[in-house]
Amino acid sequence: MGLYQNRIVIKVGTSTLTNEWGKSDFRSFDRLACVLSGVQNMGYEVILVSSGAIAVGKNKLNLQAAESMRHKQAAAAVGQCSIMFLYDKFFDDYDKHIAQILLNAEDIEMEEKKENLTNTFNTLLEMGIIPVVNENDSVSYTEIESEDRLFGDNDMLSAVVAVLCGAEKLVIFSDIDGFYDSDPRFHPEAKLIQRVERIDEETESLAGGAGSRRGTGGMKTKLQAAKLATAQGTDVIITNGKNPSSLYDIVKGLPVGTLFVGGKKGY
Repeated sequence: MGLYQNRIVIKVGTSTLTNEWGKSDFRSFDRLACVLSGVQNMGYEVILVSSGAIAVGKNKLNLQAAESMRHKQAAAAVGQCSIMFLYDKFFDDYDKHIAQILLNAEDIEMEEKKENLTNTFNTLLEMGIIPVVNENDSVSYTEIESEDRLFGDNDMLSAVVAVLCGAEKLVIFSDIDGFYDSDPRFHPEAKLIQRVERIDEETESLAGGAGSRRGTGGMKTKLQAAKLATAQGTDVIITNGKNPSSLYDIVKGLPVGTLFVGGKKGY
């Protein structure tokens, strides 16, 4: 199956949607809704993969960081309501409809569920609706507690969704400007790598560990996501989520952040 040339997946992480105190950043929600609505108005089919449920839920419930699994799942359930309320509110300001899709690993692994999921995505996109995707953390505990998680703060989930939907581009909004030759948080002289043709061992050795304190997906999981998506032909761009307007330049083909070039192009 070829790629849909006008289909784009945007992944936004917890650090983009929350402020330094862990509370919802309303301006980020608004800017994101504005840009994604504008891109859809340009003729693109847009899918949003969004993290943030556990962090927002913890803040709303005044839970501490080191809580039990059941508290994290409760926080995910409460936080998911909050972030969907905000998305619905801000996208409605731009006359857009959204839909919620919650996934866990078996939804992708079971062929019948996978087919039903693909049909749902396609139908929503045909209707001009923007799907908002997240992990189903309140049901599946494995994604929360595992050290080697399948989705990793939705980085891998966004790649899986991009492949599943045949998206031409996957844009991963991070808390830094792209993929560097060393960690810019500790090495001021680090240089941004603007284009990666092939993800090899040398590239993987440059990836660090965990990301910001509010998110769980570091550059390692983003690189794994890029490797999965580019193997199926999807271009992957990693850039800073605090400037979602860069998406306009991305769809125009202008250099933004780091571009991981898709291997086998569709038709």
